[in-house]
Amino acid sequence: MLAAGKSRFAEQLATDSNKPLIYIATANAGDEEMTARINRHQAERAKHWQLIEEPLYLAKTLQQHSQAENCILVDCLTLWLSNCLCQQGEAFWLGQKAALLDVLVQLPGEVIFVSNEVGHGIVPLGELSRQFVDHSGWLHQALAQQVARVEFVIAGLAQTLKREQ
Repeated sequence: MLAAGKSRFAEQLATDSNKPLIYIATANAGDEEMTARINRHQAERAKHWQLIEEPLYLAKTLQQHSQAENCILVDCLTLWLSNCLCQQGEAFWLGQKAALLDVLVQLPGEVIFVSNEVGHGIVPLGELSRQFVDHSGWLHQALAQQVARVEFVIAGLAQTLKREQ
């Protein structure tokens, strides 16, 4: 089975910036499988990345670390959404999403977001799953309106959906 390759693609974009690199990881290592996944990502990533783990307060963390001379990679938005929605509830999520959208245009440095497209499948059975899919889609739409470049990566291949010059 081929992995989508989103993180690898984003890491290469960040490396190509030739700027100091910051990796903001949103994952929580809540079980053995996720711990192994996080460890694999860390082992594959070059050692010159500064790592910041932030599962909830992404906008605040971006404000603290974004500088004109650096590049920040956030991996991943759907894990961040899941953390906010499941740990703190919908009202908290909506506040954090609004904070991210508000701060995004003010950030002086380059930011690359990794996310999962979850709206291409069947409609999930459970209410929380449907809520997650809806909020993910709304987040992606709002971000796509604000950012200069959007790439869709599947099977390690990137398709440009938006690229402003």
